[in-house]
Amino acid sequence: MSDTLVRIVSEAGDLRGIACLSTDLVNDACSRHRTSPTASAAFARALTGGALMSALVKGDQRLAIKFEGNGPIQKILVEADADGCVRGRVGNPDADLPFKDGHIDVAGSLGSAGLLTVIRDLGLKEPVSGTVHLVSGEIGEDLAYYFAESEQIPSAVGVGACFNTDGTIAAAGGFLIQSLPPANDSSIESITAMINAMPPLSTMLKDGQTPEAILRHIFAEVPYKILSETPVAYKCNCSRERFERGLLTLGIDELKKIANEDPDGILTKCEYCHEQYEFKTEDLEMLVRVLVRAQTGDYNF
Repeated sequence: MSDTLVRIVSEAGDLRGIACLSTDLVNDACSRHRTSPTASAAFARALTGGALMSALVKGDQRLAIKFEGNGPIQKILVEADADGCVRGRVGNPDADLPFKDGHIDVAGSLGSAGLLTVIRDLGLKEPVSGTVHLVSGEIGEDLAYYFAESEQIPSAVGVGACFNTDGTIAAAGGFLIQSLPPANDSSIESITAMINAMPPLSTMLKDGQTPEAILRHIFAEVPYKILSETPVAYKCNCSRERFERGLLTLGIDELKKIANEDPDGILTKCEYCHEQYEFKTEDLEMLVRVLVRAQTGDYNF
């Protein structure tokens, strides 16, 4: 099954449910970043969280989620947009820990001391951001805490992944349930009971449960309607043009220095997708001419 995100709302309008399958997305990301098994598990959960939260932005809006902890993985950064395009990077992709209680130690890899920051680009003058302390390093629990503390939205978040014997992700996905005003205590209690009675999310994913099936289980006693079903994917918005603009910010002298020191040019690499862009000496000299023209106003230079 391809990676998909499903959005639902209770018929009473007091609960929102989002669930996604993110297997291909996280496998693509982990392959690009060559993450260890422990880093892959943490990265998979964070990327899935980003995919879920992509359903909370609209149009050209974007969001970024930054986990910074005192564990060996150091940090995870995930970006997502309203089209379900997700990308990310890991501070230390080689971080690996022994199993804890028979499971990959995701919490230990990120650490319980640190910060979780969510930045929303809503098309305003300045992005809107909120920051909370990490409470467990378990990704899902930290995201739920963020919603409750920073946005005052009671939420339940589940993110998980299971592995193949070769270390690739066999299945990944998650759910996000939120209470909408006016809160209905009876509905919240029903949803909470169903989540507590669920099999482990990784087991449900391994058994081939779809996003809709997961939501159907959670909303078993709460009538709902499906709002949308959309694809999600690992997709980066980098381009050669973006790197050109970045090089231009270095200024004339620095570009001349690079061109003189590296006669074969330079090779740049995106931190998110690891796509490489080559700039030969003549490319760098062209960028210098662009800056000279901008300064002198002589476009016949």
